[in-house]
Amino acid sequence: MAAPVVWTIRALLTWTTDFLAKKGIDSPRLDAELLLAHVLHCNRIDLIVRYTEEPTAAEKTGFRELVMKRAERWPTAYLIGKREFYLLSFEVTPAVLVPRPDTETLVLKAMDLLKGIPHPKVLELGTGSGCIAISLAHMCKIANVTAIDISPDALDVAKRNAIKHNVADRINFVLGDWYAPVPDGETFDLIVSNPPYIPPAELAELSPEVRDHEPRLALDGGPDGLAFYRRLAMGLPKYLKPGGTIAVEIGSTQEPDVRAIFADTPGLTNIQLFKDMANRPRVVTATYPGK
Repeated sequence: MAAPVVWTIRALLTWTTDFLAKKGIDSPRLDAELLLAHVLHCNRIDLIVRYTEEPTAAEKTGFRELVMKRAERWPTAYLIGKREFYLLSFEVTPAVLVPRPDTETLVLKAMDLLKGIPHPKVLELGTGSGCIAISLAHMCKIANVTAIDISPDALDVAKRNAIKHNVADRINFVLGDWYAPVPDGETFDLIVSNPPYIPPAELAELSPEVRDHEPRLALDGGPDGLAFYRRLAMGLPKYLKPGGTIAVEIGSTQEPDVRAIFADTPGLTNIQLFKDMANRPRVVTATYPGK
């Protein structure tokens, strides 16, 4: 008679990795480790030294429930309630996009643009989880940031993240539709945004994790995916200081179109492209010299 299986941490990870791989999950081992570490309230690295331990029955049940949801293509970040971004950990919920490594390129470029500016003022449009605004405030201790989003639920998440990372006193979170809540006459050294840029025709082609679970409001970029770049561009002469800069994330095929939009915006010059770590077009910047 075969001995019963002892569901140690090692056994759970091995079985779950194989199960998720068969379900088409791209990173089955990583996801298995993240989910189990979440249930056990420990770091991923701690699982290695605890391989021979057997979790409690309640812990195994909780883990099994999360694994089943992951197999249904729920994003791991939503299941564990957090995601790492630019060296910080951010709370995420289905009200916000899951922060992606590609967007760190935008933060890196924004940090470069803020160098040498005394007490820079930054405006982020469409802040979501707040990962961009908070990362900038965390790295640039003299910056003051205004972060706008149309979703009250997203702003609640962003505010909690700002408190967690001790930058809430330098970020003004505002509910509203893009530039609408910005007072007349207020200008900024830097305007930054990772706007919705997926054309509706391409939404169906996204992975189930994104298509079925992430907020459509933060993905749909209008008929051609460029609607929000046009809205951004329209406000730049009004809201950028002389010498100020716009920095936006783009889809990998959108460089020519976003360049054209900025080129058609009165006063914008020095339009530049920056690539991400995978050598894909990712960030476009432009400068407003002013009058």
